[in-house]
This record gives sequence, C-alpha cells and structure tokens, in this order.
Amino acid sequence: MPLHHAVLALLSEGPSHGYELKGRFEQAIGPQWGGLNIGHLYQILDRLVRDGYVTRSQVAQSDRPDKTRYHLTPTGQGELRTWATTAWTRTGGFRDELFLKLFGAASVGPEALDALVAAQRQTYLSELAGLTRQRRNHADDPLVALLIDAAIAHTKADLELIDNAVGRLAALADARPGVRAVTSPLVDTVAEEGHNPSMSA
Repeated sequence: MPLHHAVLALLSEGPSHGYELKGRFEQAIGPQWGGLNIGHLYQILDRLVRDGYVTRSQVAQSDRPDKTRYHLTPTGQGELRTWATTAWTRTGGFRDELFLKLFGAASVGPEALDALVAAQRQTYLSELAGLTRQRRNHADDPLVALLIDAAIAHTKADLELIDNAVGRLAALADARPGVRAVTSPLVDTVAEEGHNPSMSA
C-alpha cells in the first residue's frame, strides 16, 4: 500500500491535518505522481487509525469547525521503517498498451507498423523535451529531480524499444495478410478494372 506508507512518512515529520498532508504530498512527490484526492486521503487516514498506525485528536478553532490532527504512533513508525527498508518487487508485470498496439500494427502490415513507430517515436521525443524542461525547473528539489530522472530514463528505454521495433517485427508484419484479407475478391476485381459496381447496368 504505497500511498498509505507515504502518508506515514509525511506524519513522521510531525502531526498534521488532512489538507496539510495533501499539500505536502503533492509538493514532495511533484508532477510525476499527480494530485492526491482528498476523499481518498481521508479513507487512507481512517484505515491507518483503525490499524493502530495513526491516532487523531481534535483541535478547537474559534471561528471554524474543529480541526482533526493526525499523529504517527510507535507502531506506525515501526511499520514505516519496515516498509522503507524493504526492497520493492514488481507485482504488476510489464503490461503496456504499446505492446498491444505493436501487435495490432504488425497484424495490419508493414506500412501500419512504420506509421505507429514514427508517431510513437515523436511522442517519446516530445515527452523527453518536456521532462528535460521540468528537470531544469526542479533542479533545487532533490526528490522531484530524482523522480524526473527516473521518468527520463524510462522514456529513453521506451524510445530505444520503439526504434528496434521495426527490425524485430518486420518479418511478422510481412507475413501477416493484414487488412487486405477482409477485402472481397469482387472489390479487388472492380478496383483493378477501375469502375464502381454500383454504376454497372
């Protein structure tokens, strides 16, 4: 539960309330993770309280409703340390829609494969340009810069993969009948004769 543990990490810096945690999370993780839904955050906090990792207290406010403040417990500190010092293991495999698109393009034929590779390559180059700009803008924030470096490395690896795709899949694309297989012999004959069957008397 990485988000649960990230909240524990934030609370290790001191007690905080929900919107403070949301702001600190988004500032710490930066643009590579995205925003944190406040409703989801409160669900996480409720579960952490239930599991004994966090306690909450009410802070009275004279002009507003009482504020709920969350505190990390010793049990929560132990859970955070265990999680933070344990190696991460990929559990979701390497599923990526790109592989499905490569499969689809190769099944259509060489021209479709070339078109996909060219378009995907341009997309990755644009992503790299944007990430490079972000990297310059966050040079003074070590964690965000590290996350952006990781995104750059992933995108470069994806670019290398797509650059190799045509060579690796050319034989597969050439062997596939592709979309021409759905064309009827009648349409082929009409196309070759250069007239429209609907105009035939």
